[in-house]
Amino acid sequence: MLHPLPAIVLCLALILYFVLTANVGRARGKYKIDAPAISGHADFERVFRVQQNTLENLIMFIPGLWLFADYVSPLWASGIGMAWILARIWYAKTYYADAKMRGPGFGASAFLSGVLVLGALIGAGMAYFGGK
Repeated sequence: MLHPLPAIVLCLALILYFVLTANVGRARGKYKIDAPAISGHADFERVFRVQQNTLENLIMFIPGLWLFADYVSPLWASGIGMAWILARIWYAKTYYADAKMRGPGFGASAFLSGVLVLGALIGAGMAYFGGK
């Protein structure tokens, strides 16, 4: 069954990704980086890496969110998902400013994705073995 609250959180995560992608387009114009180039100015490269890294993280986040919502709790999945979005915003802001400062936001979002996936695994295991 699909749950509306995690669906809203997922849509917000996708809107965040859209904004980060639009930032890459703006940075291309600002720093005069013609497609398909992805290098040439350090400020552009940071904007590009934020977008790419967020895409890479969505691969773990999206199924983790849905599976956690289904096997554990849609409310908790949504709360963890919102924290993930805030961590990705933190990551983006710090990476844009100084690449050396990106670690805490990255670490927080990676941890939260791990909580979703591990929680979903435990919940699915409990359901499979009759513990739910």
